Amino acid sequence: MTKHRFHLNEPNGLNGDHRCYERYVAIGDSSTEGLDDPDGSGGYRGWADRLAERIARTQGSLLYANLGIRGRRTRRIREEQLDRALRMRPDLVTLFSGTNDVVSRSFDLNQVVVDIEYMHSALIEAGATVLTFTLPDLAPVMPMGHLVSAKVLALNQALREISARTGAVLVDFAAHPVASDPRLWSADRLHANSAGHARIAGALAHALDLPETDTSWSEPLPELPRRSAFERLLAEAEWVGGYFLPWVWRHLQGRSSGDGVTAKRPELGPVEGS
Repeated sequence: MTKHRFHLNEPNGLNGDHRCYERYVAIGDSSTEGLDDPDGSGGYRGWADRLAERIARTQGSLLYANLGIRGRRTRRIREEQLDRALRMRPDLVTLFSGTNDVVSRSFDLNQVVVDIEYMHSALIEAGATVLTFTLPDLAPVMPMGHLVSAKVLALNQALREISARTGAVLVDFAAHPVASDPRLWSADRLHANSAGHARIAGALAHALDLPETDTSWSEPLPELPRRSAFERLLAEAEWVGGYFLPWVWRHLQGRSSGDGVTAKRPELGPVEGS
């Protein structure tokens, strides 16, 4: 398998050819599950669903499962989702994790690296194309993002090195400022909004060299008028009270947003293109 990184402003080097996929399994955390991209029926759509729909539209058919569950760290993804995914004999897997690791006080980079590389290797050895991506810089998105910037940088470099060793396809979002544009993030500043999920799906579709894909999703958004100091202060106060403090309280109690949550598509099933 060709080992390469896919940058948002570079062609993927696959010479216009793309592989057809029969079984796509998405594993990961809340990003893979689809928060915060409402599906209009009380659930979440997300970039993985959007990618599956795009592949199905291109090929005419696709079997798709989504095992992602919010709040999951990398070790639990390995323990709970990897074997289930392997039993489905996927030929395409998206694997994204790390956000819940870097925001944890007990972040262990070495263990995260071991777990991610183990999953990459197991899936690729089983015949799957593994598609993953780096974490955007959180500092422009939330005021406390700079506190985890060093962790994010270290994890992203590890992801690049792991992908080079295993042959996973890596989309390097961290290399492009637009990925950290707050307008692509939801009000909680930890999840992409619908526009952000659409851009992620576009990036992954282009990395797979699907027809009618390009790098337009990587272009920066138009500049907005600068907000006043009062407007910025009010926005930060609303975020702290509405999202940050409840998140801290939940974690102090040892609870996770994923407690009692099950995978939304636990088995392979047909997906309709849209």
